[in-house]
Amino acid sequence: MANMAAPKRQDTRKFFENLSGAGKSIAVLTSGGDAQGMNAAVRAVVRMGIYVGAKVYFIHEGYQGMVDGGDNIKEARWESVSSMLQVGGTVIGSARCKEFRTHEGRLKAAHNLVQKGITNLCVIGGDGSLTGANLFREEWSGLLEELLQQGLIDEEATRKNSALHIVGMVGSIDNDFCGTDMTIGTDSALHRIIEVVDAIMTTAQSHQRTFVLEVMGRHCGYLALVSALACGADWVFIPEMPPEDGWEDNMCQKLSESRSRGSRLNIIIVAEGAIDRQGQPITSDFVKDLVVQRLGFDTRVTILGHVQRGGTPSAFDRILASRMGVEAVLALLEASANTPACVVSLVGNQAVRLPLMECVQMTQEVQKAMDEKKFDEAVRLRGRSFENNLTTYSLLSYRKADSELPNSSFNVAVLNVGAPAAGMNAAVRSAVRVGITEGHKMFAVSDGFEGFYKGQVKEIKWGDVGGWTGQGGSLLGTKRTLPGKHLDEIAEQMRIHNINALLVIGGFEALECLLQLYEARANYEEFCIPMCMLPATISNNVPGTDLSIGADTSLNAIVETCDRIKQSASGTKRRVFIIETMGGYCGYLATVGGLAAGADTVYIYEEPFDIRDLQANVEHLTQKMKTSIQRGLVLRNENCNENFTTDFIYQLYTEEGRGVFDCRKNILGHMQQGGAPSPFDRNFSTKIAAKAMQWITRTLKESFKGGRVFANSEDTCCLLGMRRRAMVFQPVSELRDETDFVHRIPKEQWWLKLRPLMKILAKYKTSYDVSDSGQLEHVSRFRPKDSDTSAAI
Repeated sequence: MANMAAPKRQDTRKFFENLSGAGKSIAVLTSGGDAQGMNAAVRAVVRMGIYVGAKVYFIHEGYQGMVDGGDNIKEARWESVSSMLQVGGTVIGSARCKEFRTHEGRLKAAHNLVQKGITNLCVIGGDGSLTGANLFREEWSGLLEELLQQGLIDEEATRKNSALHIVGMVGSIDNDFCGTDMTIGTDSALHRIIEVVDAIMTTAQSHQRTFVLEVMGRHCGYLALVSALACGADWVFIPEMPPEDGWEDNMCQKLSESRSRGSRLNIIIVAEGAIDRQGQPITSDFVKDLVVQRLGFDTRVTILGHVQRGGTPSAFDRILASRMGVEAVLALLEASANTPACVVSLVGNQAVRLPLMECVQMTQEVQKAMDEKKFDEAVRLRGRSFENNLTTYSLLSYRKADSELPNSSFNVAVLNVGAPAAGMNAAVRSAVRVGITEGHKMFAVSDGFEGFYKGQVKEIKWGDVGGWTGQGGSLLGTKRTLPGKHLDEIAEQMRIHNINALLVIGGFEALECLLQLYEARANYEEFCIPMCMLPATISNNVPGTDLSIGADTSLNAIVETCDRIKQSASGTKRRVFIIETMGGYCGYLATVGGLAAGADTVYIYEEPFDIRDLQANVEHLTQKMKTSIQRGLVLRNENCNENFTTDFIYQLYTEEGRGVFDCRKNILGHMQQGGAPSPFDRNFSTKIAAKAMQWITRTLKESFKGGRVFANSEDTCCLLGMRRRAMVFQPVSELRDETDFVHRIPKEQWWLKLRPLMKILAKYKTSYDVSDSGQLEHVSRFRPKDSDTSAAI
C-alpha cells in the first residue's frame, strides 16, 4: 500500500471504486490482551467500511460479546469512532472467552452473526484470537447446517450467509507473531519502556547504581532486545537466546570493567520469559542478588508490568493500524468463497497479506524450537527483523580487549551535516563502536564540513560515545556548510589524519556534500575513498530512502501537540485548529502527522490547491460541525503555498466559519526538531549505522591495492536507505536524476499514496489506487544467509 510511485499508464491501475461494499456487513472485534493502536485500527475499519457502502458492526467484549449477542453487536456510525485515535487500549472492549472454545459457544456466535447478516469478520488480536477465528471459518457451513436443522434459521438465511470471510490484524505489544515485522502496540510499548529507562538513567547516574529492568513479552524477547539496543544496556536476557553456561562470571566481569572505565551506571534488561540453557527461568531478583553478592554494587529492580500496555499510542502505531485497517476492508471486499483467512502484515515499509494459518504455524514452530533447545532456529524463525536486532546488539554490546581486535590500519571519519535530527547520536555511537570492533581507528569531525576544513578532527574511542543513544540533537555539532568552496582545506585535513573512509550522517545537505566530493574525485585523490551517507532529517525529504533518522521523533512531537490542542477544545463548542508544521517543501510531516492525528485537511506543496479547494474544505468542516463531532484539525506544511499562508488560511476559515465555528492557529516551529529520540529512531539509526560500517569495511578491503586505498567508482560513494522492503546502498550519482534540487525533495515520494487514506478517514470522496495491494503472498521461511535485506525495524 505504501510503495514507490505506481505505473503511469491508466489501464494498469486498479482503483477501489470498483470494489463496492453495498449489501455487505462487516463486523470488527478486538480480542485477547489489549494493545495501544487497536482503536486506530477499529476506526479505520469502520470508516473505510462505511465509505465503500457496507454496514459495519462493533462486537463489544471480543468473542464473549459474539457469543452473548444482543447489545454486544451494534451497528457503528461514522461519528462512533470520533476521538478514539489517541486513546490507548480498546474502546470496544476485549475479554478472554472460554465459551467460544466450545462447539456450543461457536454455534451461538454463528447464530448471532447470521441474524445481523454479518459474513465478514475483522479480528484484531494475538495468535490465539486469530486461530480461533480461523477454526470458526472452517466450521461455518457445518454450524449453519445445525442452525437450519434446529429451526433457528431458514433456507434463505443459510444461502445468503453461506461463506464467512476473515481478515486478521495482529494487536499485541509482544511482537511475537511471525510474518509481520511489527504488530500493533509494539512501538507504543517500547515508548513506555524507554521513557522509564531514560528516567531511571538519571537517578542511577546520581548514585552509581545498577538497575535490573524486567519487561513484558511472554515467550518473546523482542521488547527486551530492542529496548536494550535503544538504551545501550550492558546486558540483556531473552528467551530465544539464553546466555552460555558460565554467564554469571562473564556478566559480572563486564559490569566491573564498565565501572572501572568510569561508567556511573549499569542497566540490565530481563525479558519476563528469560531462561538459561537448561530451560530454567532467569528472574530479575536472581540477577540482582548475583550482582550484589559478587560485586557489591548498589542494585535495584524495576518491574515495568502493565505500564507497557497503557498510555496513548505512538504515531507509528496509529499509522500502522490505520493502514492495516483500510487494507483489511479491501481484503474482505475482494475475498471469495475459497480465499483462505488472511492476516494483514507489515514487511519493511509495505502492507502485505499473508495466509493466517501459515503465520500461526510458524509462530508455533518458534515455541517448538525453543522447547527442543534449538535456539538458533528459534531466532531465525522469529524473522529477519529480530535476527538483525540480535546481530546488531552483539556487535555493540561487548567491548573486546584491544589485543583481540583485528588491526585494519584504516582510519574512518564520522560527521553530521545539516539540521540536527534525533537519532544522529545513536548513529554515531553505533558507527564508532562497530568501527572499533572491525579494527579501524575512528575519528569524529565536529561541526560538519565547516569543522572539517578548520581541522576540528580528533580520534574518538569506545567510551567517548557511552550514553549517546538517548541524547537528542547532535553532540558532534552540525552545520549546513557545503564542502565545495573548501575542497583544498578538506583534502589537506584528510591527508594530515590519513582518512581512508567517510561516514556522513545528515539530511538533504549531506547528499549535496557527497555529490560535491564525488565530483571532486577527478581533481583530488583524497576523495577517492569509500563514502557513505545515512539519511537523517526530520523532513524525510532525502531521495533514495522511504524513511530518515529523526522523522519518527518529529512525528511523535507533532501528534502529541495535536492531541493536546484538540483536547483543549473539549470544553468549547465547535472549534477548528490550523497548525503549521516544518518540512520545507516536503509534505511528509504534515501528511503522516495528519493521518496519525486525525486531521480533516492537510495542505502540502506536492498537491497544489486553489481557492476553490479551500472553500470546499471550509464547507466540509461546516457540515461536520452540524454532527456530534465539533472539533476540526487542519495541518499546513510551511512551504505549501507562498500566498495561502497560515495567517491567510486562518483568516479565511475564521470569516467563512463565522456563526458555525471559531478558529485558533498554532505554529509548531522548532519543537519538532528537539527532544529525546523515539525508540524507532534509536533502533533504526543504530542498525543502519552498523550496516553502513560493515559496508565501509568491505569496500575498504576491496579498494586497498598497492599499499593504499583507492576507490573512484560510482558504487563507492553511496546512500544507505530503506526502500519498500529492503535496505539498499545506492550510488549518490544515480540519485541525482531522482531529485528536485530547487525544492529539495525527491521527484517521487511513496507517502503521497497515504493521502487518499487520510482523506477517506476524514470523509472526503477520493480516488484510491490499490494496484499494489490485494496479492496474497506466502510466508518466507528461510532465506540465504547473504541476502540480508532487512528493512524491518
